[in-house]
Amino acid sequence: MADCILVVDDDAAHRGMLCTVLASWGYRVEEAADGDEAVALVREKSLDAVLTDVRMARMDGIGALREILAYNPALPVLLMTAYSSVETAVEALRLGAYDYLVKPLDFDALKNALAQAIDHSRLSVENRELRRQLGEAAASPGILGRSPAVVAMREIIGTVAPTRATVLITGESGTGKELVARALHSGSPRAERPLITVNCAALAENLLESELFGHEKGSFTGADRRREGRFAQADGGTLFLDEVGEMPLPLQAKLLRVLQEGEVQRVGSDIPLRVDVRVLAATNRDLREEVAQKRFREDLYFRLNVITVEVPPLRERVEDIPLLAARFLERFAERNRKSVRGFSAQALDCLLRHDWPGNVRELENAVERAVILCAGDLVTGRELPSAVTRDGEGERRPGEGFALAGLSLDAVERRAIEETLRLSGDNKSEAARRLGITRATLHNKLRRYGLE
Repeated sequence: MADCILVVDDDAAHRGMLCTVLASWGYRVEEAADGDEAVALVREKSLDAVLTDVRMARMDGIGALREILAYNPALPVLLMTAYSSVETAVEALRLGAYDYLVKPLDFDALKNALAQAIDHSRLSVENRELRRQLGEAAASPGILGRSPAVVAMREIIGTVAPTRATVLITGESGTGKELVARALHSGSPRAERPLITVNCAALAENLLESELFGHEKGSFTGADRRREGRFAQADGGTLFLDEVGEMPLPLQAKLLRVLQEGEVQRVGSDIPLRVDVRVLAATNRDLREEVAQKRFREDLYFRLNVITVEVPPLRERVEDIPLLAARFLERFAERNRKSVRGFSAQALDCLLRHDWPGNVRELENAVERAVILCAGDLVTGRELPSAVTRDGEGERRPGEGFALAGLSLDAVERRAIEETLRLSGDNKSEAARRLGITRATLHNKLRRYGLE
């Protein structure tokens, strides 16, 4: 979609000439006759830059600059005037104007200034989004694990991420489907563009349609201004539709059209807008069953299901529990300024034996709770939720601990095997069951770590 410039000038002839020139350069153009009208347009339209005259009969350019930047500090504003004044230029730049141009305008200079202003603004927005995503990545465990299911999943992500393919991410609640979406986005050529997330289960049908596609002013009660939808915001990047199985059937038909045609229509508008968006979708439902029950469109299912990434539940990757628990413990100990450095043997056994119906999210919450309640340097069963300790009750040696913080992943895995063998009385079949691996896999790991 072409960048949009707002031209503000009370001289209709000069304003019209500028609009024609800008349109010939490939820009979309909006126009306003004074500062008041300009401020109103900034509040209701999606703009990429403002080019405004300084001297106007009603609100002048300096006044408009103040109000525009108060509403949207990231929007570049360029001022132009036939009356060059050092004081006015200094005041404009002090208030945040991107540039100050003198009439008669040098069109080559204007063209360069607009291009630089838009690029600078876009880079600033992208850097803020990148810093936000990097901060979230640093605060999360990522797709951590050495289990065969996780290794296979990472291989699929690495293969699919650089493509344009639509991906359906399936798995139970709490397994980390959004982390998979972030990994797919960050490994793609679109990584420098936005990743926009929409929870399809969180909004009513009419609000979800507006959220996805945007709406025109007055298109429904409460629509007091035009709003860009999430598809438009994700243009050039990735849109992640979480809980897509909850989307109402009428809206499924509109989503299918967007995926097929690459066009969206705002609510209340019949004008299609082209968008370049990669769609990732996630669900904890069996969409094939939903199709059979006529609750999900078959054509949309096949359109979304180009590539499937299935996120395994935590109970099927038990060997990853110590690694995940260690990462969570390190994070929450630092966040809460606690000196907790690991788990007692009893606590680790409880973690390994629990079924984790809430998956990784439940494990994360359990470790956070334990770290907050822990008064010593090791988490014990006393600090874990009762639902976890009920599954892990068994013999243990009081006072013995299993410290995870600061260890390599190999060292953590070795310690987990050693402790599990001890707690199971060196019964390798029982130890393999508790670790969620086969006896043959356990023997291979024992040989690897020199424990046989």
